[in-house]
Amino acid sequence: MKPLIAPTPKQHEAYEALKNPEVDTIFFGGSAGGGKSWLICESRLCNAYFYPGYRSFIAREELKRLMQSTYVTWTKVCQFHKIPQTDWKLNGQYNYIEFTNGSRIDLLDIKLIPSDQLFERFGSLEYTDGAIEEAGETAYLAYDVLKSRIGRHKNKEFGLRPTMLISGNPKKNWTFTEFYKPWKNGTLPSNVRFIQALYSDNKHTAEEYGKQLSQIHDRIMKERLMYGNWDYADDDNALMSFDNIQDLFTNTISETNESYLTVDVARYGSDSTVFNYWKGLHSYKTERFTKLGVDQVSEKLKIALRDEKIPYSHCGVDDDGIGGGVTDTVKGVRPFTANKTPFMNRYTGKPDNFRNLKTQCAYLLAELVNAHKIKVTCDDATKELLSEELAQIKRKDADKEGKLEIEPKDKQKEMLGRSPDVCDTMIMRMMFELERPTKEPLRLDPIAIMLQNKAPKTSGSDELDFK
Repeated sequence: MKPLIAPTPKQHEAYEALKNPEVDTIFFGGSAGGGKSWLICESRLCNAYFYPGYRSFIAREELKRLMQSTYVTWTKVCQFHKIPQTDWKLNGQYNYIEFTNGSRIDLLDIKLIPSDQLFERFGSLEYTDGAIEEAGETAYLAYDVLKSRIGRHKNKEFGLRPTMLISGNPKKNWTFTEFYKPWKNGTLPSNVRFIQALYSDNKHTAEEYGKQLSQIHDRIMKERLMYGNWDYADDDNALMSFDNIQDLFTNTISETNESYLTVDVARYGSDSTVFNYWKGLHSYKTERFTKLGVDQVSEKLKIALRDEKIPYSHCGVDDDGIGGGVTDTVKGVRPFTANKTPFMNRYTGKPDNFRNLKTQCAYLLAELVNAHKIKVTCDDATKELLSEELAQIKRKDADKEGKLEIEPKDKQKEMLGRSPDVCDTMIMRMMFELERPTKEPLRLDPIAIMLQNKAPKTSGSDELDFK
């Protein structure tokens, strides 16, 4: 069989990358309607015929959505290429497509579940290559684990390089950090390709989906799905708007002589210990360290407080985990305990409606950021880290009544692919604002924060089926 494919120019670019012996990871996407699902299905189909016994997978966060969208595209691809219905069949019990020549494509549900937080269910699987649909929905660890399972099935026999083909729309999570940002900055590794595909690049459906996408009223959703704009936040539960986060680095505020230092101590080898220095609400210097023991952090902290002339009582240190060892060693610094009871509202004398101290501080941080009352001076690397991390501060269970909560740190780590260490030092700084008197009351108005810069939702959705 010699298939006659008719790829768009961007799909052709992806096919060239899949054949390139130096490339093993391709991110294809941008706006809706760019031909993401078609490319994934067609490339798997071709290999299934060219290499009898080939084994691949198509993964998505939920199998139900994969079947409702990607599998429907799969049947269209087969019809387009006039594939006989007798050549393959779907095993609905174990979720795989099997060909009569021995090739097989598994349909994987890669949703994070409490009983398998390390995705160990994929640990023994062996594939030639693989593909992930709508990667913005998935946890970074799922991608990381699946990437380790390709290149294990007849690659030498087939002469095929293990490749991971990934699709997605703009999202402020690990796909932004791993693919878009390095591509934009010109630092993408030579083994990785980022291909920005817009609906207008797909001549087969451009007119149809152009009309559909133009009807989206939500500004942020339209930026993502129609224009493929990665530089906008995309979640109504986010406490801070993207524009206001970016303004942090250009804001003009009144700087005071009150000095503070907030410290997040690394819990794991891959995390960073962060020292954040403040003059009032101006974060004027940030230092990041890796692989420091408690004794080393404690010694650096003493030196920093001395050199910057910061009172010990103006130093906040994350007291959870090994940070407690630092607060025990450096007597006089203020421990920050995330799950501590929130401060009483100093104007009403009643408790505020927050689950814990960290949530209370995060909401205050969001209010001050959105009001342009905080300024950050830092290098470009820290700016990018902080921008990504602040975008991940989101309200948890927004539709439920009860005390206000933010998404837990573990969830943020899943979306970022790392720990939000710089952001945590920003949150800790708010402890000092909450406990000291001020002439101008801080509103702490959660509803106002949630509604700021938000437009009404529409029926626009990622769940359109695109060719």
